[in-house]
Amino acid sequence: MTPTVALIVLFAAVLALVLLAVVVLTTYNAVVALQRRVDKAWANVDVLLKQRWDELPNLVAAVRGMMAYEQSVLEEVTRLRSAYSPSEALPRQAAVAAETSGAVRSLFAVMERYPDLKAESNVMALQQEIERLENLIAQRREFYNDSVFLYNARIRQMPAVLFAGSFGWTDREFFQAEPDEIGRPAVETRPA
Repeated sequence: MTPTVALIVLFAAVLALVLLAVVVLTTYNAVVALQRRVDKAWANVDVLLKQRWDELPNLVAAVRGMMAYEQSVLEEVTRLRSAYSPSEALPRQAAVAAETSGAVRSLFAVMERYPDLKAESNVMALQQEIERLENLIAQRREFYNDSVFLYNARIRQMPAVLFAGSFGWTDREFFQAEPDEIGRPAVETRPA
């Protein structure tokens, strides 16, 4: 091999290594950015779940005396509030969050039958705050799931799929409840 050919081969090998390094670094940085986006999106959902967790006892306490016939609805909201734990696995947190949202909707539906509750400004303020939190939870849950989708898709695409095992990239779980865990809570009706 002549010195010129050897130099060309060496240059091609160096160029290939540089190109490979650029592909690995850009892919790694893109996936890490998506991981951080998923983590941030979950943190935003978690903050709202904790805020709702803090507000529910206030609402239950405010309406407990006025809703004598609806104790089971109040107890269900209280039970689900105490079932929430941020240290649980994401599927369990999602199931509890979905059940709690259903119980809160049932509570609001029952509250509609009590005109005296609508006249109480503190009850209305608490109801509006919890409704605002429920809407924000739904929005941020959707953003979290979009972020998870982007991350999961990226680590399954070329060239990231080639490095996924080496860097420990695994699919993240979506924020969703199991179908049998999101049923509508039972609501007792007041006797006529």
